[in-house]
Amino acid sequence: MAKVLDFEAEIEFVADINDYKDCLMSQDPTQENPIALWFNIDIPKGHMLKAGDRVRVIVEKI
Repeated sequence: MAKVLDFEAEIEFVADINDYKDCLMSQDPTQENPIALWFNIDIPKGHMLKAGDRVRVIVEKI
C-alpha cells in the first residue's frame, strides 16, 4: 500500500501564471527546521482561493 503524506497549510500567495492556471504557494518560515513542509502547486483558474486560506495537501504515490 502506498504511503500518504497529508498536511494542512496556509496559502502565502496566489500567483497569476497565464490564462489557464495559477500557482498556490506556501512555505514554512523556519526552513532550518527539518520537518518544515512547503508547497508550490499549479492549479486551474476558477479555484476561488486566496492568500490566507488554509488548504490540505495530500501527496500519494499512485
